[in-house]
Amino acid sequence: MGGAFLAAAVLARIGGRIGLPTIPLFILAGILLGPNTPGIVLVADPHDLEMLSLLGLVLLLFYLGLEFHVDDLKTGGRKMALAGGVYLLLNVGAGLGFGFALGWGTSEALVLAGVLGISSSAIVTKVLVDTGRLGNPETKPILGIIVVEDIFLALYLAALQPVLSGADSLGAAALDAGKAFGFLLLLAAAARWGTRVIGKLIDTKDNELLVISFLGAAVLVAGVSEWFGVADAIGAFMVGLMLGSTQSGPRIRELVHPLRDAFGAIFFFAFGLSIDPGDLPSVVWPVLAAVAVTLLMNVFAGLVAARVYGFGPRPAANIATALLARGEFALILATMAAGAGLDERLAPFIAGYVLILAVLGPLAAGRSGLLARVLPGGRAEAVAVPARQETADPALQEAGAAGGASR
Repeated sequence: MGGAFLAAAVLARIGGRIGLPTIPLFILAGILLGPNTPGIVLVADPHDLEMLSLLGLVLLLFYLGLEFHVDDLKTGGRKMALAGGVYLLLNVGAGLGFGFALGWGTSEALVLAGVLGISSSAIVTKVLVDTGRLGNPETKPILGIIVVEDIFLALYLAALQPVLSGADSLGAAALDAGKAFGFLLLLAAAARWGTRVIGKLIDTKDNELLVISFLGAAVLVAGVSEWFGVADAIGAFMVGLMLGSTQSGPRIRELVHPLRDAFGAIFFFAFGLSIDPGDLPSVVWPVLAAVAVTLLMNVFAGLVAARVYGFGPRPAANIATALLARGEFALILATMAAGAGLDERLAPFIAGYVLILAVLGPLAAGRSGLLARVLPGGRAEAVAVPARQETADPALQEAGAAGGASR
């Protein structure tokens, strides 16, 4: 574990000097030091880091919930549902069509619908943190789309499980979906009406007790969520949503930072351990085609989400690129597909697809301005912004700078 931390840190430092984001470098460290590549093998079995990796995912989504206030859900629920619904319709629909076009089978197409349709919550969170966009207006629709995706994910998994297992009981599938949806409603009700009580329960002046309390709450609810058929990530997100609105919220955000960064690095390192580069050449063309489809659908979805919220080309590009990465959920589907005895090409396809987008997503998000220029109205916006800055009153600029310094 110590070697994993240090390897990830060394590669990230080297990449930072040439402007590369940390996420793909953490993944690269896992690939190079795992059992699937020659040379030093730090971790022979990726499952050895499974619990630490899951803790990293929980903390990343918990932090995301801390930044997403309950008021955002109350005031932007309709827009959030519309933007998230359009995103799923475009990406899941394209994934299903792509799966049928490959001709690997109906069950395989249903798996690929989820693989191509659902963003990586962990990578999206890290991208928003690394690019400093948590306070940007377009971050609300990004987080809203993630919430809608996670709700869809719970229902999708409940429906997919009997298909993969060969079960033909609609009653069992409906029961699983109902159980997941009921638990989601319970979490939403607690976030809506239970914040004051939860705030009193967790409030303490002792930082040590506060860390133990919020960490225990996040992990416990994540585990219970999984038991009810809801993604553990959404359980952790809802706990963060509740605690972020309490009096202790600002202190929790500060205290969780080092935990989020450390275990988040292990999550991406463990992700790299599961990828076998030797399997990728056999599916390279389907992978590249799937990446192209996802890029196109994300641009369309970004434009629609920006239109719903009244944003211009630059926020549209930020939305499209921030949501581009695929990750942990796709790997879960790969494991499920392998256990169900589906087409053996699925596992290397998913690994290659996820690896490319896990690298491309953060890189594209850091250079979203290039995409904004080619979107409708992008060139006009690029010309107008410098013009407004040059014609601004110097006295006003100085006053604004002074105000920013005082803040």
